[in-house]
Parts: sequence; structure tokens; C-alpha cells
Amino acid sequence: MTFNVGDLAIYPLHGLAKVQRIEERAVSGADTTARFYVLEMRDSGTTLMVPTENTSSVGLRAVIDKRAARKVVEILKSDQISVSGGSWNRRHRQYLDKLKSGSVFELAEALRDLTRRQGVRGLSFGERRMLKTARRLVVSELAVARKEEEAEIEEDLNAIMGLEPPVLAPAV
Repeated sequence: MTFNVGDLAIYPLHGLAKVQRIEERAVSGADTTARFYVLEMRDSGTTLMVPTENTSSVGLRAVIDKRAARKVVEILKSDQISVSGGSWNRRHRQYLDKLKSGSVFELAEALRDLTRRQGVRGLSFGERRMLKTARRLVVSELAVARKEEEAEIEEDLNAIMGLEPPVLAPAV
């Protein structure tokens, strides 16, 4: 997959990025050069460089379209569970694999499963962190795909997942 300057892309575990520029850099000394995408991560402002020929191996991909966004919502509404019980460390590995996959559908499954598990049994510290990460990644991508504000997506997710909106502390 190729990207142009200004394109939005998804980088696994990091989320939404914008291609700031495409550079050629010397690799392995001065004998050879390689082209790199210079990405700015939307959430953190961190800059990453990805060799243009390695986009598929690192999982860099385009943002989903509206049709795929509808499929994500279907996954979130589904009663299926993709990660089975077992010890917390086995579940942790399975969830981490889903987050690392770069697939928004795998992310949606992890988000659905972790949210349900939280309501039934509670989550370990690591699972709570993964839930937060999966939610952030899904929300940011759905907002771009559906051309909506992230706050609207958050409200939709709360309704889909049967969650109450967070209660804000009163101002002092």
C-alpha cells in the first residue's frame, strides 16, 4: 500500500497517523538509500519513520471506510466472545495479539470482550489498560471513517455496549 503526503494511516498499537513527508535516507552507511514515510501520531504527536517497502510487514494501513465502520459496529453488538477464559496471562496474550494485529475488526472484538468481562468479573490492571487502548483506537478510527466527532462515537459506543456515560465531578 502506498501513501501520499497528507494521507491518514493506521499504525498498529499507536493508532491514527498523518503522513507528514516522504524522505530518502542513507541506510547501512552511505552506499544505499531507502524511502521512508514520516508519520506524526495524532494522539501523542510522536514522529515515526516507516520504510515505504515495509508498510505491510509493520501493519501500516489506510483508515477504514463507512462500510467497514458498520461491520465494526456489528462486531461490537455481537454476543460472541473471541477470547476464551483461562488464566489472566493467557487472556492478556490473546488480547495483545488482537491489538498488535492492526485489524480494526480484531480491535473491536477485544473492545467488546474486555467491556463485557469488566461488567461481569472485573479486569486485571493489564486488561484495563488494554481496554482503554482498544477503545481509544476504535473511537479515533470510527470518527475519521464516519466523519464524526470522537465525542459522538464515544456516546454511540456507550449505547452499543450498554454503558452509562462517565459522570463528571462537579466544579468546585
